[in-house]
Amino acid sequence: MGELKCANDLLDDREALAAAWERDGYWFFRDVLDKEVIGRIRQTYTDYLLEMGVARMEGPSPRYNGADVSGLHLHTALTRLNDAKVHKILHEAPTINAFFAKLFGCDPFWIPFTMHRTNPPVSDRSTSRFDLIHEDGVYNDGLPFLICWVPVDDIDEDTGGVALLEGVHKGPCLHRREGTNILPIDEQDVPSGQWRRTDYKPGDVLMMGLHTPHSGLSNISADRFRMSLDTRIMPSTGKVPLVGTLTEVTKTGLKVEDANGVHELAFDSTSFVRGHQGDRMPLHEIPDRYKPGKEVIIAFEDRRVVNMRPQN
Repeated sequence: MGELKCANDLLDDREALAAAWERDGYWFFRDVLDKEVIGRIRQTYTDYLLEMGVARMEGPSPRYNGADVSGLHLHTALTRLNDAKVHKILHEAPTINAFFAKLFGCDPFWIPFTMHRTNPPVSDRSTSRFDLIHEDGVYNDGLPFLICWVPVDDIDEDTGGVALLEGVHKGPCLHRREGTNILPIDEQDVPSGQWRRTDYKPGDVLMMGLHTPHSGLSNISADRFRMSLDTRIMPSTGKVPLVGTLTEVTKTGLKVEDANGVHELAFDSTSFVRGHQGDRMPLHEIPDRYKPGKEVIIAFEDRRVVNMRPQN
């Protein structure tokens, strides 16, 4: 794979930043995020792995101890770390927000959707290293966020990290569909010469557009964990989505409450409501999954739901 382009020297040149984004579909910045903040996140991951009984400490980083990990939430570590609102360590840090304010030229708006990953080494190394080749845009029409991928520990070629397809964001969507189901992108359908990655370190950040195909890479190290998070962000001057809690849901519409009060919105035949696997949910099934009290993210237009998905 080729090396990611580093955009550090473009930070003070807004036109050059925009040109790089248009050309490549991503920005990669080296050593720009507060390492103390990233270290606090790493410690929560480490505590989680130790509590799960799958790690031993060797130096500053946890090492896989060979324990059975089947049935454990290690690849996404969703429930425990999301319930603990670990994403707030990043989202609420003044130094982190200062970097993104400089990048955007305005305050950032964080989308409360974060994936925490603590992938152990894989047992089967005979298969492709691509975990899931996909682009986020096919699932998130109307949500104009940027993907913000952050390494929480050193991630070398063996540990994996994330790889992307440079410059492929302008072409047609590579996802295939089966009815309402959206299928992962087939490895044979992508231009292999466009894959890019790097060796990542705490303090780095990779930002991708909605239509930039990418994939996690399997961890083939001896005993390291692939510790990273990916969250969503956008400039606060853009059309930000509603982020709130559902108070009422039917197959024709909903009410959602945020800091500004209660908003009433309607579904129509074009509304994309995210199902369990990222697919589009039929309207009549919405009340069974999206019940009052559920925290959601909603893109809307003229009181019509464009896209709705759960938080975290």
